[in-house]
Amino acid sequence: MSKIFELQCVLCGKRYREGEVEYTCPSCGMDGTLDVLYDYDVARKAISREALAQNRDYSLWRYWPILPVHERDHVPPLSVGWTPLYESDRLAAQYGVKRLFIKDDGRNPTGSLKDRASAIAVGRALDLGRKEVSCSSTGNAASSLAGFCTVASLRSTIFVPESAPEAKVTQLLVYGARVVLVKGDYNDAFNLSEKAIERFGWYNRNCAINPYLVEGKKTCGLEVAEQLGWEVPDYLFVAVGDGCIISSFYKAFHDLIKLGITDRMPRIVGVQAEGCKPLVEAVKRGEFRVKAFEKADTIADSIAVRRPRNWAKALRAVRESQGTMVSVSDGEILSAIRELACNTGVFAEPAGAASFAGFRKMALSGQLRQDETAVVVVTGNGLKDISSARKAVGDPIVSPPDIEAFVRILSRVKGLA
Repeated sequence: MSKIFELQCVLCGKRYREGEVEYTCPSCGMDGTLDVLYDYDVARKAISREALAQNRDYSLWRYWPILPVHERDHVPPLSVGWTPLYESDRLAAQYGVKRLFIKDDGRNPTGSLKDRASAIAVGRALDLGRKEVSCSSTGNAASSLAGFCTVASLRSTIFVPESAPEAKVTQLLVYGARVVLVKGDYNDAFNLSEKAIERFGWYNRNCAINPYLVEGKKTCGLEVAEQLGWEVPDYLFVAVGDGCIISSFYKAFHDLIKLGITDRMPRIVGVQAEGCKPLVEAVKRGEFRVKAFEKADTIADSIAVRRPRNWAKALRAVRESQGTMVSVSDGEILSAIRELACNTGVFAEPAGAASFAGFRKMALSGQLRQDETAVVVVTGNGLKDISSARKAVGDPIVSPPDIEAFVRILSRVKGLA
């Protein structure tokens, strides 16, 4: 018997049985993204605080009863999830909050939170007997899918903007993916991928279209709650591009409430770059639809999405959690990369550091209280985009292999002698 009770359109509320629709609501089209709902009465018998305390599977699959893969044999053989949650007393004191935690999801196998979605995508594709999986991506989802497909003996075709960072494109090629560099931005890559997926019948890993992939990403939120001893934080900060990851945190706490494990959700704060902030603008104007941003202009390539596809779920996540959206400049993102690394040891790519930049901005403007707890989610590892990271730091010291010469050079370097 299927674990999935039904699928429900986030726009019109229409409900479907699993298999009745493939990806989005037929009535609402591409904007009609679906929620995956379970029989929570049944799931409650298998997943609880007590059961999880005894569970020694420290991966996302510890939440098996509320994940949409049906066959255990279809779980890909890469360990995903249960990434570290670090507490930073130093930064909490500096920014005037009671406690601050950093969730380092750059520790997943291919270096980003997107591995959680790809694990589900591969499992679902195998459930359905598919042989090839495809998606569009600014880089992380692409490299993630390529890595998971190769260990599951599935083919992958990936569409990325021509401007994608070289490290991410290289990672795709190393995993053996068929890589298509699209002349244009993410929106162009997305549109071409959708047409190719429909033409060739590939399994669709585009998270904004495939409702099951948010279920993989939600495990990051489930882990945050469990790692905090089920004490729900007051705020959770996460960078936003297409709107899928922020939606997944809402879904995580929605499911925990349905299961009776927690009784509330944190205020979810979405962070976007100043150079690409369509969801920030929608929240600011109090609108219930999102207008495409004219041009994406930011170093944070992972969130450089002019036309968010999962806008409806993203806006719901913010509004129903009583959260907000905030934008940060590229300068704030670059300084956040260094500050986060120097204080916590977590090296974040620009989009991953954007969440910390958003936390810092709200804290400095007095929007957070001294009795509140915040969690900052770092979605990707800094090694994904070294060229941007170099902009955040100074130059190294160059010295000949002579100690006296080195001493003289050191004496001239202000603050280091």
